[in-house]
Amino acid sequence: MSVETTERVKTGVTGLDDLIEGGLPAGRVILVSGEPGSGKTILASQFLVSGIRKFGETGLFVCMEEARNHLYREMKRFGWDLEGLESAGSLGFVDATPLRLLPEKVNIGDVAIDRGDFSMMTLIQAINKEVQRIKPKRIVVDPITSLIIQYPDIIQRRGAILDLVGALVSSGATCIMTSELRHTGLKRRLDVEEFLSHGVILLQNHLINGSIVRAIQVEKMRETNCETQPKPYKISSSGIEVFAKESVFR
Repeated sequence: MSVETTERVKTGVTGLDDLIEGGLPAGRVILVSGEPGSGKTILASQFLVSGIRKFGETGLFVCMEEARNHLYREMKRFGWDLEGLESAGSLGFVDATPLRLLPEKVNIGDVAIDRGDFSMMTLIQAINKEVQRIKPKRIVVDPITSLIIQYPDIIQRRGAILDLVGALVSSGATCIMTSELRHTGLKRRLDVEEFLSHGVILLQNHLINGSIVRAIQVEKMRETNCETQPKPYKISSSGIEVFAKESVFR
């Protein structure tokens, strides 16, 4: 009996694909979780730009916290003209930042809806609208942290994340969600979004011999025989580069 080969989507991040059998499993939702300044948005943008430039794959960027002009200006430092790609029709953009400013209850007619539920419903509707318009092959939601903290109840949070993951899967695109890494260290507590995503990539800083080393780790990846040992990486003028053959801990 032959084993079906999983279709791979190259990330465009030098060295990362070497850790995951050549790329992300197509159609899956991958969580990139990292500390502040670790390069989550850079990696996500690199994923979209690579798809557009190298493979002609339309991308969709769903921005949860940063204004469009700020994001575009920051990514230009890496030679990525997101504004130009959007103007050309190869990149869609959803500005979801207003969802952070909603009151605790949102009134729709005579019905009061919790902020979290209204935010998720509105976000999914906006994503579906852009999916229908540009039919993206790659989607980024950056970051989901401000959305999920609107659900203090763990059961409601789990349901909300499942709703979002379900909407992304139904798009048929390969997706990256980013989040803030709220617990660090080798024995850290796992967050619920890590269990519900199809793959998890961690970006952390480690203090080794008195120096801070940036480390990327593939915590899990469905349909993939992945390298789970932390690997060093750097952020340069061309984006993120992973040193797949090197080790963080010797």
